[in-house]
Amino acid sequence: MINYARFLKVDPESALERTNKKFIKRFQFLEEKAKAINKPLKDMTLAEMDVFWEEAKKL
Repeated sequence: MINYARFLKVDPESALERTNKKFIKRFQFLEEKAKAINKPLKDMTLAEMDVFWEEAKKL
């Protein structure tokens, strides 16, 4: 993947850092939404989490 990123003229380290930041931001959003409805993440279905995840992607 690193060589392919370089071939595309993309800095692999920067790309990974951006991806990690996006994931953290979305996961924190998911945690906040779960807290707002008083439901622990462990008790949520994947479908319920997916609704909030898709909402986070729009931000």
